[in-house]
Amino acid sequence: MSVRPGEYDEALSAALHHARTWLDGLGERPVPPTATAEEVAAALGGLDGPLPDEGADPAAVLDELVAAAEPGLMAMGSGRFFGWVIGGSLPAALGADVLVGAWDQNAGMRAAAPGVVGAEEVAGRWLLDLLGLPATADVGFATGATTANLACVLAARGAVLARAGWDVEARGLVGAPPLHVLAGAERHESMLLALRYAGLGAPQAVAADEQGRIRPDALRDALAALPPGEAVIVVLQAGHVHSGAFDPFEETIAAAHAAGAWVHVDGAFGLWAAAAPGLAHLTAGIAAADSWATDAHKTLNVPYDCGVAIVRDPAAVRAALSITASYLLLGEGPASPSEKVAEMSRRARGVPVWAALRSLGRHGVADLVGRLAGNARTLAEEISAIEDVEVLNDVVYTQVCFALGSDERTRALGTRLQAEGETWISGGRWRGRDMLRVSMSNWSTDEQDITRTVEAIRRAATT
Repeated sequence: MSVRPGEYDEALSAALHHARTWLDGLGERPVPPTATAEEVAAALGGLDGPLPDEGADPAAVLDELVAAAEPGLMAMGSGRFFGWVIGGSLPAALGADVLVGAWDQNAGMRAAAPGVVGAEEVAGRWLLDLLGLPATADVGFATGATTANLACVLAARGAVLARAGWDVEARGLVGAPPLHVLAGAERHESMLLALRYAGLGAPQAVAADEQGRIRPDALRDALAALPPGEAVIVVLQAGHVHSGAFDPFEETIAAAHAAGAWVHVDGAFGLWAAAAPGLAHLTAGIAAADSWATDAHKTLNVPYDCGVAIVRDPAAVRAALSITASYLLLGEGPASPSEKVAEMSRRARGVPVWAALRSLGRHGVADLVGRLAGNARTLAEEISAIEDVEVLNDVVYTQVCFALGSDERTRALGTRLQAEGETWISGGRWRGRDMLRVSMSNWSTDEQDITRTVEAIRRAATT
């Protein structure tokens, strides 16, 4: 049955109405959800109930979904949401994401979906230029930072083992020569997950300084202690999840390369500092690495499902991730997207990246990143003036960690903030202390949001 003109009108009209209502209310609605997952599930049919025998009108289905789910939604797009390094969605990026869903293209094969793959390839070239990375590198769009790290690690694994005389793509890891992975002691957990996915296990931890930066002297010592000639991958970090600190790239990359190592940079949210002139010093020397991973959903503010894997040597990533089959339209010429990330079928997630970059331009991206870092500094300065509030990190980028005098008081502060609902700030533990962490990631956060957040912290801290 062919799609008739107007077939989607009612569903799209309902979706647009509900989307506008949600977005228009982000500025004033409480940030936390007001319903539990169990309550939402019960409203949508229950976990024990059967699928109804009869279907329902598409627009009515969306009305039912919104009525049940919206109380359970976190206002993550709010300018006062600061949890887990989560950005919002720029208008152009959100609009492009809607088109991606409507176009319904499998962006895994270049020849099958040239309309979206062409846009992704332009977005990739713009990213390399914007971030100051090698113009000949391969850019793949993955589901997020973890899978972007995975794509880079798989390329690294194959390359360093090939130097040791082992074809891991053909022979696997059983019986392979030793492969050593070194990472800072305060690397992010998603990096550990990527290494586990790649079958490499936990890395050797290299000592870090008080802000979580890997120590160059400790890295040199760790490299010198390895048996000569064995395969090595060194993982560095652009943006510590708590402090926002950046590893010293010039020294560490030079030391790693002198030891014959592949250098990968996990830059989930910090790699974007390279695009802002006032912050680019944080990434000095980073272009000398061999691979980089980031997440456009974070600092660039495109919708979810948009990690970026960048590999200096295209042959390395394609050897690790490409596949051949008679029914796939791969062929000769430029690589298809499926040869750069660990997916064959996927949505055209790079199209919203193109839209975000085109809507902002080079200066707009620099302004966005600079404003996020500026907001973090402003908030840190203002909450430092609140009695008993202590900022725990050097605020160099977009992260602000703070605490009260004891772990108990800090946890109570977080509980009061979330109960009030004016803002959402996630917590954690760092340097032996419970703390609360503001991740300044949303493009829409403005001076009023900062003021309201500071006042919410003041109220909660003095209760």
